[in-house]
Amino acid sequence: MKFPEILFENDDYIILNKPSGLLSIPDHYNNPNNLTDMLRRKLGEIFICHRIDKDTSGCIVFAKNAKAHRFASMAFENHEVEKEYLAIAHGTFAEQTGTIENKLMPHGSKQHLVIVHNKFGKEARTDYRVLEQYKSYALVSCIIKTGRQHQIRVHLENIGHPVLCDPFYSPSKEFFVSSIKRRYNLKDDMERERPLTYRLCLHAHRILFKDEKGEIIKAEGELFKDMRATLQQLRKWNKL
Repeated sequence: MKFPEILFENDDYIILNKPSGLLSIPDHYNNPNNLTDMLRRKLGEIFICHRIDKDTSGCIVFAKNAKAHRFASMAFENHEVEKEYLAIAHGTFAEQTGTIENKLMPHGSKQHLVIVHNKFGKEARTDYRVLEQYKSYALVSCIIKTGRQHQIRVHLENIGHPVLCDPFYSPSKEFFVSSIKRRYNLKDDMERERPLTYRLCLHAHRILFKDEKGEIIKAEGELFKDMRATLQQLRKWNKL
């Protein structure tokens, strides 16, 4: 597997643009195809400062030493890290900006699922802003301070706007050009339309925090090709 793009690097930290489908850390099966092990093979000792879901792409921070790791971990725990995500979401938003503060907790019987539960759940806040509205979809910026599991995915689904191709919370797991383009015709050599994307359309776009010296550590990761292509089609065929 190709090594991910390095967005920022100094003596203490390295920030990468993680592709969708790549684990942040080893799973229960000790799969060597994970970002932490890839970095260790390249740099030696390394410490992950936070995680993003396997299916989510974008900025992820690692520390090169234990001291930097402790400081960054506290910054994440104390909600001192600025994190912006970009999502392609279903539906037409009635409000162009908003705040979602529903509490979240793991589903009791369905593994990996997260649900809203305002009595027993943990505090979670997502501030969203619609960047581009299409006929049936929207490009949305989401700012989070808390980093609950599946936070943006569950929060957007809870207000009726699940992330496109979310394997857990979206009604559709694949996205086809024929769903937005009128009179779409297959090419002569194609028996079945191929999906434009089938990955979770959620990207950790930007991250910023201060290190122990007060210097700003920041990075911004470009969207990957599949999300860019999806947005290009939405702009072409589905713009309001």
